[in-house]
Amino acid sequence: MSTPEINADINAGINADIDADLDAGTSDQQDGRERLVVVGNGMAATRLVEQLVANGYPGHVTVLGDEEVPAYNRILLSAVLEGTHDRDAITLRRGDWFAEHGIDLRLGSRVLAVDRDYGDVMLVDGTTIPFDRLVLATGSIPTLPPMRGLIRHDGSLHPRVHAFRSVADCEGLDEAVTARPGSRAVVVGGGLLGLQVARALSLRGLQVEVVEATEHLLSRQVDEAGAKVLRRSLTKLGTTVYTGARVTRLVDPPSGGSVTDDGPVGLQLDNGFVLETDLVVLTAGGRPSTALARGAGLEVRRGIVVDDTLTSVTDGRISAIGDCAQHGGVVHGFVAPAWEQASVLANRLCGGDVTHAGSRVVARLRATDLDVAVLGDPVGADGEVVEVSNPLAGKHSRLVVQDGRIVAASLVGDLSRVGIITQHYDHGTVLGIKEHGDLLLPDVVPTPTVLPDEAEVCACAGVTAGAIRACTSLEHVKESTRATTGCGGCANACRDLLAEKLGAPVGGTGGTRPHAAFTTA
Repeated sequence: MSTPEINADINAGINADIDADLDAGTSDQQDGRERLVVVGNGMAATRLVEQLVANGYPGHVTVLGDEEVPAYNRILLSAVLEGTHDRDAITLRRGDWFAEHGIDLRLGSRVLAVDRDYGDVMLVDGTTIPFDRLVLATGSIPTLPPMRGLIRHDGSLHPRVHAFRSVADCEGLDEAVTARPGSRAVVVGGGLLGLQVARALSLRGLQVEVVEATEHLLSRQVDEAGAKVLRRSLTKLGTTVYTGARVTRLVDPPSGGSVTDDGPVGLQLDNGFVLETDLVVLTAGGRPSTALARGAGLEVRRGIVVDDTLTSVTDGRISAIGDCAQHGGVVHGFVAPAWEQASVLANRLCGGDVTHAGSRVVARLRATDLDVAVLGDPVGADGEVVEVSNPLAGKHSRLVVQDGRIVAASLVGDLSRVGIITQHYDHGTVLGIKEHGDLLLPDVVPTPTVLPDEAEVCACAGVTAGAIRACTSLEHVKESTRATTGCGGCANACRDLLAEKLGAPVGGTGGTRPHAAFTTA
């Protein structure tokens, strides 16, 4: 064969390979389907995809998940640590569900960069995926406290130190707890997540201490009086709390010896006090994951700045939802706003014209023997304050009222009134002066025996009592409404509504008892 013929064959082979690559990369474009790429496979992204399926989105969807495991309910990880939920029980959607609906789910696919000029995303392995529309649902990343000795020379955390954000974090901490029964743990951070983890570790038999840098627990959710009641309750449950203190470094433990990979460590506080412990858990909050957006030249302040359509103010092809998005100057860290945003965006991608007007804050924590519910901003909201407190009984309730309407509320230790207070809060009911006080006194206003159909039962998914009553089982509730799959706080109410309809008690599934956690994405 002559040289020209050889070259012709080589060129033909190269061109065939190029054509095949082009066909693989543009097949969806050729058949007229919009190519939608979703970066993230967490709770916000999963809700978006569910709503796209429900609304009949005609395009091709690719979901890129950083983790190797299917999407799961991140806010119930503490229930897995506690042992009240199996790992599989918190899975949101398995791979076969995505395949069944024609969605290209790629797990373990970390995105390295977004190229707006070429309209594609690049993975760390060099793969590029083109998009017509891009949704960033990258969530948030843990905030590490400025503590010396926290990070080793290779960039990893000290072996005695654990973050608590992912399934891998949960499994690592679970292994450490199992290997050291009856050991000591210090939880750094007295927010919702910190208290949930602290309670889980306490129930696993550990001696637990909580260190919070602000002057009181849950400083963003409850006032000082409510925090005192909460602290008292935790102390009764065997957890020691230090507030107004920061951890500054890992040091040699007070009992002697040096900081080693397998021995106890000392945690030095900024007041000079040293806590000796076997485990350190970091739950000091998180910050929006915006590195991809910044690298792509999108406007980022605290989060990725989006308008009322949840579209980037920089590029109309790109949207952001969940913890990474900043709308109206606000970044939420709760699941309910993330799901609201996902529903709005799905509607728009399917041709609708709804907009996002902002989200209400609903935060809830229900660990064993520990109850907190927060509506709005009871610490910062303006208005008249109505409070009822009984520290001896571990109860504190606070309403903030403007023009007769409840604009914020916090309940600690007693959630018997949370249902009716939430209804008034949601509907903006104008109440009389006496009625506000009566709401905080269960003996004065009896709990309604029957919830009206329009009453919201699941704050995370916005599901009403009527929608729950229309279901035939708890599994039907989960599948058709997604109630109980957020914070889990509505599980008992859903069982009660089903029992009311079916005339028999409705039990749990999967051999786990009801467990409610705080509402956060």
